[in-house]
Amino acid sequence: MIHAPRTAGPRSRRLTRTASLLVALVTTGGLACGTAVATPADAATTDAASTWVPNDPMEAVAKMQPSWNLGNTLDAIPDETSWGNPLTTKATFDALRAQGFHSVRIPVTWYPHQSDTAPYAIDPAWMARVKQVVDYALADGLYVEINVHHDSWKWIEYMSTDHDAIMARFDATWQQIAAAFKDEPRKLLMESINEPQFTDATDAQKTQYLNELNTSFFSIVRGSGGGNKNRLLVLPSLQTNSAQNWLDDLSTTMTSLHDHNLVATVHYYSWYPFSVNIAGGISFDATAQKDLTEGFTRVHDTFVAKGIPVYLGEYGLLTSPNDGYVERGEELKYFEAVNYEARINGMTSAVWDASNDFLNRTTMQWVDPQMEALIKASWKVRSGTASSDNVFVPKGGPFAAQTLTLNLNGTTFKGLWNGHTKLAEGPDYTVNGDQLTLTAQALARLSGNQAYGIDSTIKAEFSTGVPWQIHIRSSDKPVVSDATGTTTLAIPTQFNGDLLATMESTYADGTNAGPTSWTPYQEFGTAFAPDYTAGTTTLTSDFVNSLKDGAPVTLTFHYWTGTTLTYHVTKSGSTITGTTA
Repeated sequence: MIHAPRTAGPRSRRLTRTASLLVALVTTGGLACGTAVATPADAATTDAASTWVPNDPMEAVAKMQPSWNLGNTLDAIPDETSWGNPLTTKATFDALRAQGFHSVRIPVTWYPHQSDTAPYAIDPAWMARVKQVVDYALADGLYVEINVHHDSWKWIEYMSTDHDAIMARFDATWQQIAAAFKDEPRKLLMESINEPQFTDATDAQKTQYLNELNTSFFSIVRGSGGGNKNRLLVLPSLQTNSAQNWLDDLSTTMTSLHDHNLVATVHYYSWYPFSVNIAGGISFDATAQKDLTEGFTRVHDTFVAKGIPVYLGEYGLLTSPNDGYVERGEELKYFEAVNYEARINGMTSAVWDASNDFLNRTTMQWVDPQMEALIKASWKVRSGTASSDNVFVPKGGPFAAQTLTLNLNGTTFKGLWNGHTKLAEGPDYTVNGDQLTLTAQALARLSGNQAYGIDSTIKAEFSTGVPWQIHIRSSDKPVVSDATGTTTLAIPTQFNGDLLATMESTYADGTNAGPTSWTPYQEFGTAFAPDYTAGTTTLTSDFVNSLKDGAPVTLTFHYWTGTTLTYHVTKSGSTITGTTA
């Protein structure tokens, strides 16, 4: 991923691509006859010290499933621990292997450890450290991929203005890497460049530049001898995006190389509005699902169906799974679906883990057991879900029956449980096709003493996969109050058990107000953020700084119960005021 930690705010990455480049990113449709399906191999039958790799590239890449990114580590700038992760040790990969992963992508940024002028020498100490980390992983029997990572946007992207010097440096970089790793076993893969992009270039020039880089990388590595003569080499599309024209460009390059041991790579971070919760993209809806399935279909038809393996080198969302910007149930549905789509299309998938997003980097245990169970299940089977993971009931009643739509995903619904107690069909719930209705009687009982927030959690069980958790929440209409601020505005908010979904922002003339001018629905976390513990909804400095001086702005807060609240703010010089009137 092209990112760096934000200097302010809770995100673990900064977006450096436009929304249009983030919309479509990955792979595939139905499997062609004979396609190798990427499912985890049986770890119990695998010799951890084995270096054997199948001769068939499709089979070899399938054995890499599932995969994980050692993100924000050797790719960090300027050094391994600069972005908050600890030093990587052999124990890191011991634990990774024990968690069921069979490969690791190790992104590496080289330029901070390299001379800026010819011969572009890489610091021997850095090369030795990268090799040490790679050898740790190989010793655990893991497949490993290394690449040229943030160099892509730090210097390679300027090829249009400094073509020859950049090509010389790129070539020198890979000459040194290839020489250092040529005697490593074939379980080590090499990727030419991460998420290639080029500034001030036409589409035709971008195609030309990436073809030059991929072709030169191929020639250098193959010509370096040793194990590099038949090593699996990984080539990306432009931006590692799944737009058909960019996939076709990559296919043309790969065909021209006449080499069997090539792997195509793409990345996927979902439909942009959903991935960051902007422009009303609050749910993993039909649009987001279509973006996933159509993107994967294009990649499948271009590569997998023709016998060319695909490595989904990164997948995730452009927000952390733990920051609350994307609603919890919606992100769970996304991760279940993206792993399913990758699996049925024969792709090996590598989750992007920047820093404690999925695995705690110190303990190498999963941060969230629910996410762990769902992702691990999705490597082999589907899990059922539902239209929501929340049922809101009014505090104090009256109670009414409420209906959720079951997303069976090919499974069979088996019933509802509250802890170890099975709910009774009829008195507690009814099922009609995919419609699950919780009775008023059951909701009254499950609401308990009706404290604001989660009163109880029930589980929908299905024939395969993990249960779907449904939280019974007591709530009232939220209340906001007047406020004054300077660089930010903390609006006192009594959430009363409700949850904020999104925020609209417009000027009096109807035009959009806020840092995102192309939509009234501002980005969750970047423009505004709720704090349920502190009882505030904060308009960020990015939002406040973007406002016109003296121009009243109308905010509409949308909550997951369907409630909306209107609020008014005006910036005047260094002060911003907010009122309910």
